[in-house]
Amino acid sequence: MAEAQPQGTGPQGTGKAVGGRSAQLAHTGLRPGWTTGACATAASTAAYTALLTGAFPDPVTITLPKGQTPSFALAVEELAPGRTTAMAGVVKDAGDDPDVTHGALVRATVRALPAGSGVVFKAGPGVGTVTRPGLPLDVGEPAINPVPRQLMREHLAEVAARHGGAGATADVEVEISVDHGEEIARSTWNPRLGILGGLSILGTTGIVVPYSCSAWIDSIRRGVDVARAAGRRHVAGCTGSTSEKVAVALHHLPEDALLDMGDFAGAVLKYIRRHPVERLTICGGFAKLSKLAAGHLDLHSARSQVDKGFLAELARRGGADEALAGAVAEANTGLAALQLCTAAGVPLGDLVAATARDESLAVLRGAPVAVDVICIDRAGMVVGRAEPRGPEENRQGSPQR
Repeated sequence: MAEAQPQGTGPQGTGKAVGGRSAQLAHTGLRPGWTTGACATAASTAAYTALLTGAFPDPVTITLPKGQTPSFALAVEELAPGRTTAMAGVVKDAGDDPDVTHGALVRATVRALPAGSGVVFKAGPGVGTVTRPGLPLDVGEPAINPVPRQLMREHLAEVAARHGGAGATADVEVEISVDHGEEIARSTWNPRLGILGGLSILGTTGIVVPYSCSAWIDSIRRGVDVARAAGRRHVAGCTGSTSEKVAVALHHLPEDALLDMGDFAGAVLKYIRRHPVERLTICGGFAKLSKLAAGHLDLHSARSQVDKGFLAELARRGGADEALAGAVAEANTGLAALQLCTAAGVPLGDLVAATARDESLAVLRGAPVAVDVICIDRAGMVVGRAEPRGPEENRQGSPQR
């Protein structure tokens, strides 16, 4: 089926071709880094350990969601008299990714709370506060995303169990701050999203996957070659690790059938146009795939934005009245638009998925590939699907790209 021969080697140097996300990253030659969420977890773990024991672990080792165990050197540490508070800080290393937070000092200050309080998060200097709906956090909450919060809770619970005695629980306030974070945040989308006062603490895997456009697009091509050489008839282009898990769960695809598409939808489609497979699943976040539905092939926030006017028009097609369509057009985020339509019974997720599928078929220009699309939310729940459609079924008049 494929004339291309993969050139990669297996993890033990066996010479066996490998595919999937890890192989793509290895092929780029780019060095991965750590998210602000991983740095905050390391800093809070070190600070809480010092609060309980009087000594800071340095380096401090954490366990990431996929099992990696990186160690972080502490850049700053401070234990208040009487162990009333402890502060530790880690400098973020984003690897070879052009991340505006590379080199930022992420601090965690931990204070003991009364028994039964649990872990309470607070935004310190340089960390933003959510002021508008449509994000995965309530208005008024510190901009510390759900996965980093969970990662910190788990590590603090382990510290409590290790150093606090039998049955001990982590009852602490954790204040996360980022030096110069408010200034750095001006270079992000945070102010436009209503996250004010600083940066967000982010990360679903703890790892920053570096993206050099040319290197990553080359890795996508290699991923397609590996899948074809292995005889895979069905591949999935995924925007990230969460969408990859969803694609595997729904379609039971092997690792070498997974393409880490990232933001480069056009790179996947154009290469598969020249090197077809029987079926392509595109899986990603609702907001990103709404950009594909609107005709964008580069889904990065610096090069394309969610068009709420376009979403409003799709909502009208799905039965939304003018009041709802107007609310969608004025929504803070794509997620907020989706939530409005879901509450009204308008299948905006399915409409975005179907339109993204048809746009993909237009880019494929008649190549013998059936395409289906899966839209998910930040928690990995499927919020929209479009069943497979081949070129012969594509809508008439689709733009050629």
